[in-house]
Amino acid sequence: MKKTVFFAHGMESGPWGSKITAMAEVAKDLGFEVHSPDYTFSKDPFERKEWLQNNFQRPEGILVQVGSSLGSLVSALTSEYFTPDGMFLLAPAFGLYEANPNPIPHSDTVEIVHGWDDEVVPVENALIYASQYRTTLHILQSDHRLASVLPEICALFKLHLESVVAISSIG
Repeated sequence: MKKTVFFAHGMESGPWGSKITAMAEVAKDLGFEVHSPDYTFSKDPFERKEWLQNNFQRPEGILVQVGSSLGSLVSALTSEYFTPDGMFLLAPAFGLYEANPNPIPHSDTVEIVHGWDDEVVPVENALIYASQYRTTLHILQSDHRLASVLPEICALFKLHLESVVAISSIG
């Protein structure tokens, strides 16, 4: 069965930053094809959402959407269109935009990783979102970039991918 990961980078980063590169290796090791579109043309999550939906179709098989910060918001916004089998969201920019601040995650398997010392998106926003949608939430001792906990993120991501594959093979 085909397995795909769509990455969505944050506002100030690019499609192949250190977190995405490390997580892409984890995904490839598990047999996933990876895509990381370049969103640097816009800092507007709704413009990014439209662009993604106009330029990509949901691939066959298992799909996992992964986002970082603004990319997490874009992943959640596009999840209605892609209906991913899993979502893995890092320091999601939830609660920062009046228009659709906490979009419904259209996936049964959603995990959020946030830093206790996030100076951009308050950790409380992740707590509210996780509580509202009953998602799994990992709060780690780090800041918004989460660079200091990259090995932990990769370990959590590997478990997430394995779980999504196992669930998909059952149902």
